Formats: sequence, C-alpha cells, structure tokens
Amino acid sequence: MTLNKELCFIRANKTKFGGAEVYLSRLSASLEEKGIAHRSIHSNLPKFLPSWLRIILFNLQVCLTKGDKFYFSLDRISCPDVYRAGDGVHKVFLKIEKKSKINPLHPIYLFLERRCFNKAKHIVANSHMIRNEIMDMYNIRPDKISVVYNGIQNKKVERDNSFKKLSQEFPIRESSKILLYVGSGFKRKGVSEFLKIFSMLQTNNTRAFIVGGEKDMATYQELSKELMVDDKVFFTGPREDVDDFYSISHVFILPTHYEPFSNVVLEAMNFKNVVFTTRQNGASEILHDNFIMNDPNDLSIVTKIDSLLQHEDLLQEEAARNRKLSQQFSIQKNLLNTLDVIHKVAT
Repeated sequence: MTLNKELCFIRANKTKFGGAEVYLSRLSASLEEKGIAHRSIHSNLPKFLPSWLRIILFNLQVCLTKGDKFYFSLDRISCPDVYRAGDGVHKVFLKIEKKSKINPLHPIYLFLERRCFNKAKHIVANSHMIRNEIMDMYNIRPDKISVVYNGIQNKKVERDNSFKKLSQEFPIRESSKILLYVGSGFKRKGVSEFLKIFSMLQTNNTRAFIVGGEKDMATYQELSKELMVDDKVFFTGPREDVDDFYSISHVFILPTHYEPFSNVVLEAMNFKNVVFTTRQNGASEILHDNFIMNDPNDLSIVTKIDSLLQHEDLLQEEAARNRKLSQQFSIQKNLLNTLDVIHKVAT
C-alpha cells in the first residue's frame, strides 16, 4: 500500500498496559514487517496538568500541525481522517457510569467526540455494539462505519513453565482450579462482581488471580475478606508477565459494565481459557450465549463454572474450542482490514 501522505497514528498515552496502546504497538510492528512507512504521535504534555486541559492541548497540538499528514486516530480529536473508536462512545459510558457533573473532562470529551465522529472521513468500530451506539447517539450514516474486530498474536501455551515460575511466588498447586481477571479500572470492569461470583463457587481447591492496577486496591482486598475468600484471591497489580497467568488459569471472567471490545477476552481464549463476559462487552459477539452474562450481576454463571470445573472433559473441550476460535482473530487479519479502510479513504 502506498500513500501520498505521511501515515500517522494518533494516541496521546504511551504505556505498556493500555489496551489501545498494546493494539497500536502490534499494528505498528506488523506495518514494519510489511515495510509500510508510518509513525506514532503521542502527547508530550506534562502530567501535572489536569486531564481535561491535556486533552484540549493535545487536540490543538495534532490539529494545528497536521498539514498534509494522514491521521489514523485512536483518540477523540477534531481532525482525523480515520477514527478508530476503540474507547467506545463516551455518551453511552456516561449513562452507565455515574460520574461527577462538575468535572470538565466529560463535556470536553463529548464535544470532541461529536466533532470526531462528524469530521472523520471514516470510522472503525471494533464491534457491532459500538457501531450501533455511534449511529444511535450521533446519527452517523451506516456506510461511514466499518466493523473491524480486534486482533491478537497467536501464542504458544506453556503451562508447565508458567506454573513452575508462578508457584514459587504464589501458593498454588498443580491440582488447583484457577480463575482469572485481567484489567485496570476495577469498578467499571467488574472486580466486585468477579469476587462475588468466585465466593459463591462450590468447587474445592479454587484460586483466583486479579491482575491489573487500581488506585483503590485496598477496597477490593477488604471486600475479598468480607466474602471470606482473601486466602484464595491474589491481587498482583500490573504485570508484564501476564501471559503466565493466562497459561495457568482455567476460567477467565470479565463482568464489565461497559467495554467496546476487550482484547483480554481474545488473549484468554488463545491461552485455552473458558471465558465469561457481559453483553455490555463488544467481545461477547464472538462467544456462545452460554458464556454471556446478561449484566455484571448475572449470577447464573456460578453453576455453569462449577459444572465446568468439576468435569475436566467439558473444561478441556471448551478450552480447545476457544483456542481454535481465537486464531480467527489475528493481528494480521486486523491489519489487512484496517489497511483496506485506510486505502479506501486515502484514495
């Protein structure tokens, strides 16, 4: 693919742990393999500035210096050529989450979101759920939005090595049945609900890992004590070896309140986990109904999880099915579909 303009990917944050940032790093690596010239533009604004001000200044930074560049943006900005709505629809998010109305961040997000959807030549949604929300909330015509599901790298499952490593750090046994949660933003992504579900399981010898960062970690650790599972739940904080946790776990649960399409669902499936998530997660579109929670408080999955943990053949069968399904969502396939959108818009 050749462009007459410089291809630039826009993402303010640059971190190892954010879903969009991980996606961008994978996309960039794939482009490099194909020899397609591009660069990423991040924010250099100081962290001590309030977040709402950084958002305004970053928008000015990229739009005032755009010139003849082609912008594929992963952030809400007012001058994208293509906008990938990986962060979902803020207007919908605010209806779900009760946020302070005096925080200037939200009206600024809404202003930029409207401008972004209207100004973009094309929009990439990572699920049909998000595509429908964009059309409903902002009256965007259907042919302006393409659905391109997230993609991941196919990885080898090395349970023995991962177990050997993690068993030196955590009190787990080969016979342990392990449940997993991965993600930051514990409130929105349902850690309280995860803990409640885990506490209701009847299967013996279970353990749970909660991998991810959270400012208010003590609140969730206290909840695990109230539910009397604190001796079986391990809060790890952010980890760079998250693949090891996927490798040793059996069931992955993400009882999120709102998620455009969480990559962790694909990652967990790729590492042979049985996966449960909510209908409020765009990633649920690739799962069978038996593994979709109607909402974060849908406790009907407790008996389903117990049944799987107590029947090894069913557990292994579903794990193998998920592994095979996840391989249909490669970063290479995502790249081809994304480049196709860029090419059509650019020409």
